[in-house]
Amino acid sequence: MTARIQKGKLAIAKELYDFIENEALPGSGLNSENYWKNFEQVVVDLSPKNKALLAKRDDIQAKIDEWHRNNKFELGAYKAFLTEIGYLLPEVEDFQITTENVDEEIALLAGSQLVVPVRNARYCLNAANARWGSLYDALYGFDVIPEDGGAEKGKGYNPVRGEKVVAFAKNFLNETFPLASGSHADATKYAVDGKKLAVMLKDGSATTLVKEAQFVGFNGDASSPKEIVLLNNGLHVIIEIDATSPIGQTDAAGVKDLVLESAVTTIQDLEDSIAAVDAEEKVEGYRNWLGLMKGTLAESIEKNGKTVTRTLNRDRTYSDLNGGVAKLHGRSLMLLRNVGHLMTNPAILVDGAEIYEGIMDALITPLLTFADIKGENENRNSRKGSMYIVKPKMHGPEEVAFAVELFTRSEQALGLPAKSLKIGIMDEERRTSVNLKNCIAQAKDRTIFINTGFMDRTGDEIHTFMEAGPFVRKTEVKSQIWFPAYENRNVMIGLQTGLRGKAQIGKGMWPKPDMLLDMYKTKIEHPEAGASCAWVPSPSGAVIHAIHYHQCNVSERQKELLQTEALPLDDLLTPPLATDTNWTAEEKTKELENNLQGILGYVVRWVDLGVGCSKVPDINNVGLMEDRATLRISSQHVANWLRHGVVSKEQVEEVMQRMAKIVDEQNANDPLYTPMAPDFNGYAYQAAYDLVFKGAEQPSGYTEPLLHAARLKLKGYTGD
Repeated sequence: MTARIQKGKLAIAKELYDFIENEALPGSGLNSENYWKNFEQVVVDLSPKNKALLAKRDDIQAKIDEWHRNNKFELGAYKAFLTEIGYLLPEVEDFQITTENVDEEIALLAGSQLVVPVRNARYCLNAANARWGSLYDALYGFDVIPEDGGAEKGKGYNPVRGEKVVAFAKNFLNETFPLASGSHADATKYAVDGKKLAVMLKDGSATTLVKEAQFVGFNGDASSPKEIVLLNNGLHVIIEIDATSPIGQTDAAGVKDLVLESAVTTIQDLEDSIAAVDAEEKVEGYRNWLGLMKGTLAESIEKNGKTVTRTLNRDRTYSDLNGGVAKLHGRSLMLLRNVGHLMTNPAILVDGAEIYEGIMDALITPLLTFADIKGENENRNSRKGSMYIVKPKMHGPEEVAFAVELFTRSEQALGLPAKSLKIGIMDEERRTSVNLKNCIAQAKDRTIFINTGFMDRTGDEIHTFMEAGPFVRKTEVKSQIWFPAYENRNVMIGLQTGLRGKAQIGKGMWPKPDMLLDMYKTKIEHPEAGASCAWVPSPSGAVIHAIHYHQCNVSERQKELLQTEALPLDDLLTPPLATDTNWTAEEKTKELENNLQGILGYVVRWVDLGVGCSKVPDINNVGLMEDRATLRISSQHVANWLRHGVVSKEQVEEVMQRMAKIVDEQNANDPLYTPMAPDFNGYAYQAAYDLVFKGAEQPSGYTEPLLHAARLKLKGYTGD
């Protein structure tokens, strides 16, 4: 039985109650009794609305399922049907968002965006501090620099590889900050001459930048600076100079590194990238966010036999060109992703029933942000007094309106300024995509972010059309007509509703954290599509992706896009159903192996170890970033093929057991790992099995209900 504290109708797990009372409320100026009384009132008032919205989801899906069972897909008839049932809504009149008090990182700057599990303090700090990153380190440690020609990474420093890193970096300088004559590769000295950057070259000549305004400051003596501060497309690049350092002494100009402004923003995540099924796990996430907002979060780690304590980086300073001191923010601007409307959590019971977790997050996380909203911490996250809450998995404008109502009630309950809680609308559910303009309209004075999320969005695409027919193979989904329409319309609707210069338009995650060369070659497509941010899986990934925002001026690109037309809604409404299902037995088996191995590899860590996001080796032992979104698409895809007889139950069971053995082998060196084979009766294996065989009946195809139930059983929770 969970120990609980009763406050009115609320029965609060003692661990959560103690955290609020002893860590969150002190210093807030709020009275405990009033806080819990207001908390209870919001829960009592809004829980029925939350429940009704979820019931509407189920009702709409039931009608869609029935229509597909009785009708062959034809776009005109389908659109008429969606309009009739209130799924496809008349578009609202043109408008522009009016959001105020938005920090420049969200409103004006384009750059990499990290997403990290907020339950892991080390990851939280690494991400917050990833505002600045070493280009040399990112290049040396990953595959952007190939290992051929003697350039292997090895255990110690490889000077051949180092030379290639430096050559890449100098080329980046030439492309981004070109000299009036010559090359940065031929520089022998950097100095400051009045308000200009003076660069001496090997041939004895002196030059400066083509665009003199790109030089904004320095540190050290003007004649021999330690740092040169450059600016392009709103992002800073710092040339670090130290001729006595191991790297600097090999460089004619003493350059030891290039430091790039990288992860301009970070989403600290309470949702898809964590497992948090009870008060214990929720408090871990809440406590880390509180530490981030107060600036007190610290984490000690063992590194090279020594204990290293990590804390939040302080701001950077430099001498500007007018003799003053300028400041650069030392940390990524942090957003917090709360959970969606679906799940409940046993951390608090209301009249004996679990509270809606989204309501709980909205009433607790702003309390944890008090010090930052009120500017009481030394190094502020938001200098505008705003809290940025990313809200996932909302279905259509009614649910966005509910989130806005919830935020308003939270502000009133906590005594926060009106509209200090801003909202990021994740465009990852189909009913939101087809009504995106209406969704933004419901939050037009709070919207600071929209994005596309391919995996969740595809999971909902499959579930919505579960009865319509079998889907194409998973690797072919992006090549279907709906996908470019989804990506394009999100940007275009965002621009048409005034997000340029006021809010972020984002794109999804790069899923291969060790394969940054492929990312470097391809992810330029996100800023070129008009996105002002895109997700990366690591600080090094943020550095490499930052190069793309120097190659593409997103603000100018957005102006160009505003002169074009969005792709048609009809494309978005056309499902990726297979027109030819004559796949060979081998092709079907390969598809099952790929899906089921990924499902098992992720679920076993989620349920058994409580790891919500991790690098999981795929069937080919390529490490892929997996979270609940990737799990959703894989499980729904297999469920769809089962539903339409493409594969049989026996086939799926045989492949699943075979893949479980492979996953066991891949985790054999983990002392905390519990094998699934040969019994196949553990909580994790059963959860994975149910995700597939009960996939068609899961609400919107979500994985959370089954995952939460399995982990709670493993932890011994039986309800109380």
